[in-house]
Amino acid sequence: MGLRTWVMAAILAAGFVLGLGWNAWSGRGIDLKANAFIAPGETLQEISAAEAKKRLDDGALFLDARPLAIYEMQHIPGALPLPEDDFNAAFLRVEPRLRSSFDIVVYCSGYGCEASHNVSRELRKKGVAAVILGEGWPAWTDAGYPVREGKQP
Repeated sequence: MGLRTWVMAAILAAGFVLGLGWNAWSGRGIDLKANAFIAPGETLQEISAAEAKKRLDDGALFLDARPLAIYEMQHIPGALPLPEDDFNAAFLRVEPRLRSSFDIVVYCSGYGCEASHNVSRELRKKGVAAVILGEGWPAWTDAGYPVREGKQP
């Protein structure tokens, strides 16, 4: 590797470090830890898979925001389907249960899936508070937590 390559690498590294430093200490930088699906000032709350499992064990109501066909393949035991693409009709079916539950967790396909965030926003508009399982379905299955197949919760 020649001197020219080393100089280019050093300039790139210095630029990278200075850019991150400016982002962190300027007060005008981008929050690199923020969730892109939650707008600044929005009060949506995400929880970890471990916290979600604890809540399931304590009787929380889980809502699956994925399409119904995917729900039927596998879902969290006890979860009710509330697909984002059919929210209004599905909400009417589960509304009595939602109104009587005080601990609600919404999840979707994770890794770029915004359905759980959108469903949580719609629930809030209807006066129902819910938290979101961060990273959704993959976080649950990667942790080795139980799943169920079929139409039954």
